[in-house]
Amino acid sequence: MRTLGIDLGTRRIGLALSDEGGKFATPLLVLAVPNPQSAIASILDLIHKESVRQIVLGLPLNMDDSLGPAAESTAAWGRELAGRAGLPLILVDERLSSFEAEQQLSMRRRSGERLTHRRKKEQRDALAAATFLQAFLDGRLQPLSI
Repeated sequence: MRTLGIDLGTRRIGLALSDEGGKFATPLLVLAVPNPQSAIASILDLIHKESVRQIVLGLPLNMDDSLGPAAESTAAWGRELAGRAGLPLILVDERLSSFEAEQQLSMRRRSGERLTHRRKKEQRDALAAATFLQAFLDGRLQPLSI
């Protein structure tokens, strides 16, 4: 079953996609947007094109595990997207995904790959989405109940 991972930001949205078997997550792309609402149509097109069957959305929880305004607006955005797509929405904790993505980019830098600051930020968002999507697919990250 193909799953779409989404790292929602106010200016960039990182997307990752699982394989058909639902075992491996791959960074897909980063959408640069004026606001998250403007990306829904493009993401719906992607969902249809790639035969996505579920959506995993990273929630930016507070460090005390509470839901702040950012997590609440992210969840509302995800419910709208999932409702329009007719797909299940799975919410997961994404707090450490950007840190892990940054570490992966640092390892690439050490191996000689040169990235501009802008390109690094773009890759980080898609890598973050792939990081929490892979953790979910592996069973290391459980769905949140909110």
